[in-house]
Amino acid sequence: MSTTMPKAGQVDRKWYVIDTAGKPLGRVAAQAAVLLRGKHKPTFAPHVDCGDHVIIINCADAVLTGKKLQQKTYYRHTGYIGHLKEVRYDTLMRTYPVKAMELAVKGMVPDTTIGRAALTRLRLFAGADHKHAAQKPETWEL
Repeated sequence: MSTTMPKAGQVDRKWYVIDTAGKPLGRVAAQAAVLLRGKHKPTFAPHVDCGDHVIIINCADAVLTGKKLQQKTYYRHTGYIGHLKEVRYDTLMRTYPVKAMELAVKGMVPDTTIGRAALTRLRLFAGADHKHAAQKPETWEL
């Protein structure tokens, strides 16, 4: 039996939409990372970017389980000495829910050129409506 080795031009990309209303942020991000990477396809190869386009709607309605809203913190550094900024996730989910989902998905894709290319196919929306209806995305249930 021979192994199928797909070429970059042979990849068939589909569009999926994931509704996060009432669903845990981490589980949605993990499923989105699988779709972006293409691991759900039988023609998956780790050296080829064979993932699909993913639209995540209702990012503002995603939930964090346990005490993560009060205890989990997002850190970033500005580049200046002593300028480490921190934001708790209750503030982050209230002000920038799309950023919280983007950080979760970004942490679950590999930090390689294939992972960075996969993140360009991720579209995030805080509300229920999106502008990609012309692509006829299929709904993906968790």
